[in-house]
Amino acid sequence: MVLALGSDHGGYALKEEVKKYLDSRGIAYHDFGCHSTDSCDYPVFGKMVGEAVASGEYERGLLFCGTGIGISIAANKVKGVRAACCSDCFSAKYTRMHNDANILAMGGRVVGPGLAIEMVALFLDTEFEGGRHQRRIDLVSQIEAENAAK
Repeated sequence: MVLALGSDHGGYALKEEVKKYLDSRGIAYHDFGCHSTDSCDYPVFGKMVGEAVASGEYERGLLFCGTGIGISIAANKVKGVRAACCSDCFSAKYTRMHNDANILAMGGRVVGPGLAIEMVALFLDTEFEGGRHQRRIDLVSQIEAENAAK
């Protein structure tokens, strides 16, 4: 598995902590930026990671901004992205099991490094259950397709 990572300045420090964890597990990733705490625009990085995951080049993505909300909204504008902003382990696990989320977003001003690492582990190690949940994912994809045609 190769991950796509991205952040703005508000999520930069948390992204760097998560990268250490990924390195310790030997999980490959590409960091699309940002690369400092200098002010920047989260939609740029949400879009880059969203497109990288939607293209299939990267299996999943991790996004970080101040709250995780803005960058997840930006990523979700890319067709095929199911980015979930989480701040607890239950949500990080179940967004994989039930929503087949392909991007996890977190807030550097909301989530500490220890919790972020636990959530990333759950997000990466939990499989999609399929079944009745696949029907719901298909309905979401249908909404996406209908709105893309407008």
